[in-house]
Amino acid sequence: MRISSCDHSEVTNSLGKLEFEMKQVLGAEQIWFVFGGALLVAVLLGLVGHAVLFRVAERIVRNPRTTLQASLLRHSRSSVRVILLLMAILLVLPVVPVEPDYVEAIRHVIGVGTIASVVWLAIALTQVFEDVLSARQGTEQWDDHATRQVQTRVRLLRRIALGLVGVVALAAILMTFSTVQHLGASLLASAGIIGLVAGIAARPVLSNLIAGVQIALTQPIRIGDVVVVEGEWGKIEEIYTTYVVVKIWDLRRLVLPLSYFIERPFQNWTRRTDNLLATVFLYADYTVPVEVVRQELHRVLLASNVWDGTVWRLQVTKMTAQTVELRAMISATNSDNAWDLQCHVREKLIEFMQTRIPGSLPKAREVVQGTV
Repeated sequence: MRISSCDHSEVTNSLGKLEFEMKQVLGAEQIWFVFGGALLVAVLLGLVGHAVLFRVAERIVRNPRTTLQASLLRHSRSSVRVILLLMAILLVLPVVPVEPDYVEAIRHVIGVGTIASVVWLAIALTQVFEDVLSARQGTEQWDDHATRQVQTRVRLLRRIALGLVGVVALAAILMTFSTVQHLGASLLASAGIIGLVAGIAARPVLSNLIAGVQIALTQPIRIGDVVVVEGEWGKIEEIYTTYVVVKIWDLRRLVLPLSYFIERPFQNWTRRTDNLLATVFLYADYTVPVEVVRQELHRVLLASNVWDGTVWRLQVTKMTAQTVELRAMISATNSDNAWDLQCHVREKLIEFMQTRIPGSLPKAREVVQGTV
């Protein structure tokens, strides 16, 4: 059914006459009372519509309800409620007998609120994606390496997406103000200079954002990786959109820009796997029975609960005028176990040399020649 322009003008005139007659009948206080009642009715309509909508959705996806459906219902409930409330207020606004200036102001507020609510809903959708991925990890039993890899990619891309959504939402809200639009038109002539200055000023931020995308795709580091940066040993605790937090072994935090891990070299001990080789150095006299120490090393490793049973060896790697250097190479499943195993082997081998072969400890020799 088509409505002609004549019919549309008649409807508009009828609403205008109705509004005029209501203003003639009602006083100022009564008009605001009617306005408050209309808003209350709109709020009730929005809440009822929201309750009905989600009740129907829950019945539809009840059997069986997947992780995606459950997470979508949980995270979108609040933002959809606000959107429906704003839409209900917008529907009853034309029949409210208030001044046109007030109506325009309320519509502007509703427009800003709608943009904010849509952004809220977009953020909720990113949380849905993270919930689905976490549930998939639980069902498929990924190993720690794969889990950290996926978590790093999801968190970093989610934060970048949130930043972009926030910038777009802020720009959309600002463009609803006429003063900002006029300001943008007046600055259009000098946009080239302003863009150049802004590009130079924002270069560190943009380089870190680009580095964030590179890290999310190529993953030179992941959350939980053991790294050595700036001479410090620690773990990647968190990766944000512009910087990385490294938790040092003594609980200090080293904060580095994302571009650091793209532009500068660093050590990543868990890039491919968590397994590590550790070394223990001993210094002994030339009389040390190397095979006896080697067998003692094997016995200590067998009695330990942090050795992974893969690699072990003892070799003479250096000789000086007074001592020989013994290097014990051992393996562990991760960096924490490797450190504990190093300390344990060092303590046990020192104890063994002190109690069983004390003559093999380093000595300082002097030869005294007498004269006749």
